[in-house]
Amino acid sequence: QVQLVESGGGLVQAGGSLRLSCAASGRTFSRYTMGWFRQAPGKERDFVGRISWNGGNIYYADPVKGRFTISRDNAKNTVYLQMNSLKPEDTAVYYCAAGIAGTGIAGTYNYWGQGTQVTVSS
Repeated sequence: QVQLVESGGGLVQAGGSLRLSCAASGRTFSRYTMGWFRQAPGKERDFVGRISWNGGNIYYADPVKGRFTISRDNAKNTVYLQMNSLKPEDTAVYYCAAGIAGTGIAGTYNYWGQGTQVTVSS
């Protein structure tokens, strides 16, 4: 199976920036879509954005458009989530996921990382 290892979370003040990383390993997944999701306590897991490993097609959820950027480093099998102009409402556990035909729905992804906490103070 695919193993996803996330890093880069932490505590930041509103208006600040963080970059999350998700390193993939374990099997061939060059055609997988990579997605980012986030979940606050007591809330559902919400879609943040996704990127195609091969096509470079990128999609973002409305709340993060213009502030977050998804990118990839194919040589390292790693995807990134650059988060700028962070707001307190961005506070959540952030997860990366891999799917053959991933969309904005969590159930369309096959593999998940452990999650990394992002906390934004006001």
